Amino acid sequence: MAGEVKIRGRIADGVAELKALIPHDMETGTRRDASGALVPAHYIQTVTCLRNGTQVLQAEWGPAVSKNPFLAFSVRNAKPGDVIRIEWVDNQNGAGSGELVLQ
Repeated sequence: MAGEVKIRGRIADGVAELKALIPHDMETGTRRDASGALVPAHYIQTVTCLRNGTQVLQAEWGPAVSKNPFLAFSVRNAKPGDVIRIEWVDNQNGAGSGELVLQ
């Protein structure tokens, strides 16, 4: 289920506009399977963005976030060569990440 976070970004006037797609099923814990049993909750809890190893964003998510969530945000004072890394951890201790070098 968990794949690499896909990140795109570009710099304009020192501001990096970043977009990320995070592959995750994001089960709420309220859906039932074909036999009527509840599907256990399985969702991303924490998303962190790092620029050159320094945290620039942290988000706390829950079961209301959609499947394969899309995240867009800006980072100021960005320069070509900066390394952007996005990491996530879910409620079952699953984790994933992705990295981008800004151009």
